[in-house]
Amino acid sequence: MTGDQREKFGLTVTGMHAAYDRLAVLHGIDLHVTPGEILALVGANGAGKTSVLRAVSGLLRPTKGTVKLGDRDVTSFGAEKIAAIGLAHVPENRLVFPTLSVDDNLVLGGYVRRKDDGFERRREEALALFPRLKDRINLAAGALSGGEQQMLAMARALMSEPSVIILDEPSLGLAPKVVGEIMAALGILRDTKGLAVLLVEQNVRAAFKVADRVMVMDRGKVVAEGTPAD
Repeated sequence: MTGDQREKFGLTVTGMHAAYDRLAVLHGIDLHVTPGEILALVGANGAGKTSVLRAVSGLLRPTKGTVKLGDRDVTSFGAEKIAAIGLAHVPENRLVFPTLSVDDNLVLGGYVRRKDDGFERRREEALALFPRLKDRINLAAGALSGGEQQMLAMARALMSEPSVIILDEPSLGLAPKVVGEIMAALGILRDTKGLAVLLVEQNVRAAFKVADRVMVMDRGKVVAEGTPAD
């Protein structure tokens, strides 16, 4: 199946609990994100937002509950298998490969789709979303500004042709203008690509401008849910 034919699907989490060793960090999380929707997960430091993303993407194994991509239960799957199915995780602090070029970072982002023939199309689409990366395509990623590294992290994630993209604090440490560019890109991914977007963000003002729905977390639980207007 080519990237153009790949059917879009959403993310559903039901009754999810998770722990680090014996320390319980998530307590019965329920959430869903449909194709063409942005769900923002907000809350104070330590509320459990990053743990939700880690549990969804296979980096932290839930102790209870289910995680589904479309109709497929991926609760017990590892991160690589979940990525191959169609979920991309953009972690906090970018985590680009600093000694590799922008182009090589993109190549690695498409590794799980290496057997299809859509690499060049996905590369062009990613660079069209973040045009300034095209001018820096042969630079080492570590030479980019913080905002450009965030753009690269997102572009790298898109190289796997995901249906679901989850992002952890993409605005962290960035200038307001760059934050606006990042949030605008998320809107494009929702509106033109039909992606399901789960956004963890402490910049509530920025998140509310782009999100369709918002969930508030506190101490490992969801304590409120509604539209930004609510």
